[in-house]
Amino acid sequence: MPPSPSPPLLRRWLLAARPKTLPLSLSPVVAGLALVLAEQGGLALGIAAVTLLAAAAIQIGTNLYNDAADFERGADTFARLGPPRATAQGWFKAQEVKLAAHLMFALAFALGLILLARGGLPILLLGLASLAAGYAYTGGPRPIAYGPFGELYAWAFFGVAAVAGTYYLQTLSPSGSAWIAGVALGSLAAAVLLVNNYRDLESDLAAGRKTLCALLGRPRARFLYAALVLLPVPLLMALQPLQAPWVLAGALPLGALLIWRLWRLGIGPELNGLLALTAQYQAFLVLLLILGLFWPRWP
Repeated sequence: MPPSPSPPLLRRWLLAARPKTLPLSLSPVVAGLALVLAEQGGLALGIAAVTLLAAAAIQIGTNLYNDAADFERGADTFARLGPPRATAQGWFKAQEVKLAAHLMFALAFALGLILLARGGLPILLLGLASLAAGYAYTGGPRPIAYGPFGELYAWAFFGVAAVAGTYYLQTLSPSGSAWIAGVALGSLAAAVLLVNNYRDLESDLAAGRKTLCALLGRPRARFLYAALVLLPVPLLMALQPLQAPWVLAGALPLGALLIWRLWRLGIGPELNGLLALTAQYQAFLVLLLILGLFWPRWP
């Protein structure tokens, strides 16, 4: 099957940036901001905006670097089961995509300087770790994505660090609720990556990628996915600032549907829809969290 015809230039760059993945990085930040607003009654709006932009820049930079690095390592070709990748399709050279990734990481670094002035040493360490992890995910001699720790990376940086870091930037103090919310939302980020690796198991093995799914096998990976999807709901329901924890129970039927679909779907491109739905489920859970936090205050 030959590469598809090239879309217009702007669309090619949008596809390379993978904007559909942005909820994975933005939803935890929104959750952290909602917790602060519920507990403190206000937000540092400028810092909130910079935090959202920095999270988006790191996500896009990671996506772009992943696009080029996976092609160079032979993990992505134009025959991949997932959505088309810009470098594998021949839309751009690998060096062009890497340059775009470096520019996004530079933007994240510049925004991080503003956050550093606000949050000090803890934010410096978190920012440096986030940038390093963005590169290390598919770069370096031992890329995170080529071993069994990819889901742990997603859980840590797109959950725990994002929520707790956002909360700290607003209040300059830690919060147990932020840590719990980060653990919960990070589980769903890990679930998204697990579906991705579940779909690509054969091609990953052929490229030398020994992911967590490869280690567990598909049957056990299905049970892990079920846990990652369902456990966040009771965790979030236990948060102290919640005024209406029962609202979050509304996510359980959708979570059960996602689990059922993974068990019933075949192995192929049809899993792309489940991957997108899992990311949307995380955003839906954040929406329910906001409703639970502010329910009594609304008319």
